[in-house]
Amino acid sequence: MKAALHTQYNKNNIELEIREVAVPTINENEVLVKVLVAGVNPLDNMISRGEVKIITPYKLPQIAGNELVGVIEQKGSKVANFEIGDRVFSRLPLDRIGAFAEYVAINKEDIAKVPEYMTDEEAAAVPLTALTIMQALELMGAEQGKTIFISGGTGGVGGMAIPIAKAKGLTVITNGSVENKERVKKLGVDQFIDYKTTDYTTVLKDIDYVLDTLGGAETEKQMSIMKSGGKLVSLKAMPNGSFAKRMNLPWWKQFILSLAGRKFDKMAKKYGVSYNFIFVESNGKQLQEVSDIFSKLEIKPSVDTVFEFKDVNKALDKVANGRSRGKTVLSFK
Repeated sequence: MKAALHTQYNKNNIELEIREVAVPTINENEVLVKVLVAGVNPLDNMISRGEVKIITPYKLPQIAGNELVGVIEQKGSKVANFEIGDRVFSRLPLDRIGAFAEYVAINKEDIAKVPEYMTDEEAAAVPLTALTIMQALELMGAEQGKTIFISGGTGGVGGMAIPIAKAKGLTVITNGSVENKERVKKLGVDQFIDYKTTDYTTVLKDIDYVLDTLGGAETEKQMSIMKSGGKLVSLKAMPNGSFAKRMNLPWWKQFILSLAGRKFDKMAKKYGVSYNFIFVESNGKQLQEVSDIFSKLEIKPSVDTVFEFKDVNKALDKVANGRSRGKTVLSFK
């Protein structure tokens, strides 16, 4: 089968190599999935640049790609809830990535059934982003009836975070460009703030939870609108010691990341809130919950560009440098 591989870490020139490799064999708890479409993410470029080595050191060459949609062609003897022919999607485990290939062996615990109404391309936009939201809310211990601020909620992350947070019973506030106001209102947002005319720090206070999708100077601004004891989870700031401990990293990595994230821990202490960084993990059960939520609401993820698999490096370049209005995906069809 054909697969696109990371062959070296390179901070500047990211080029995957397409090679012929063996079709993987499966064990009793796995399924063999014929890949239809794979999602392309900033994370794929980060891996090529060596930026996640401290979290997951890959032994190169390594098949690239973190999320996919495909059809089950074989299943192990202990796989009970899925059948051959089922259309499934997955955010692959951190230590077993490899979505940029014609076939992937995946544990039954890491897959979920794709909502019937979604196209393959739309479904490829879901696993990594939606699981990030689910796991962020879990990390917050988000409780029904409380309020969450999702910064920059008019982008791809917000498009999934808003309906998931609403399904969990939260009051949802977001900010963004006014052109997108009606679209996010339809997703269920309770309060929309036009970032061009209103600084959200002047109108918000006593927020229970914040999902920080922006990082930079915005992280501290978001802490300033929270109530004492509030919980912020960042997708863009810096890993810290609690993140390293949660990921069960070796002591020396915990030490390094505790130093790296100390600035944000101090900031959180100043505002009387908690700070956490998240790096999404595979979880088929949570992904199935997302699939069920989306099926009820018939949410249509936004797809920007579909590249043929042979153009994988063009797709990665677009994600690294292009402005997108939705997901970039690779098609194996």
